[in-house]
Amino acid sequence: MDLTEGSDKKKHGRAKKMMLWFGIVSMAMTFAGLTSAYVVSKNRPDWLTDFQLPISFLWSTIAIVLSSLTLYLSKKSILKGNRRNASALLIGTFLLAITFVVFQFYSFSEIIAQGYYFTGSESTVTTSFIYILVLVHLVHLAAGMIVLSVVIYNHFKQRYKAGQMLGFELGAIFWHFVDFLWVYLILFLYFFR
Repeated sequence: MDLTEGSDKKKHGRAKKMMLWFGIVSMAMTFAGLTSAYVVSKNRPDWLTDFQLPISFLWSTIAIVLSSLTLYLSKKSILKGNRRNASALLIGTFLLAITFVVFQFYSFSEIIAQGYYFTGSESTVTTSFIYILVLVHLVHLAAGMIVLSVVIYNHFKQRYKAGQMLGFELGAIFWHFVDFLWVYLILFLYFFR
């Protein structure tokens, strides 16, 4: 398909999606670099082999996966004209995002309770990597929550309907990527020790 084909509105939409995908690729490369450094560092003699991730990371994973589902269902509701259902699902998505963040910080407190810190004499290279991976993801999640807020605001301003979903689609692509990224990270951390 020629990118110059179609109306100005379609070209504008394709350009926005392309820019979003460039951003997503750069974020993916950041995490590829961080997880590669984790793999290389795993061979260090001071690497913890008996460290267990807190179970609250699993609960946060469930929350973020459910948030992707509620966002997907909210789009379906908008397209069917069911604004009330879409509103509830969008608010549910945001509440699940908050739940994810709460579980992340609870996981940090559990790691600290085990005696492991991000820096200082009680820190280890293993737990420092975990902190960095999770914190960098949380920064991206914060951006995702801002995007969700804009999507929710625009929904309540009735800016989305069939044929007029670009803003929603851009927000959903970003949110689903951030969710997928967490699932990748948690599987990586659980299975690559």
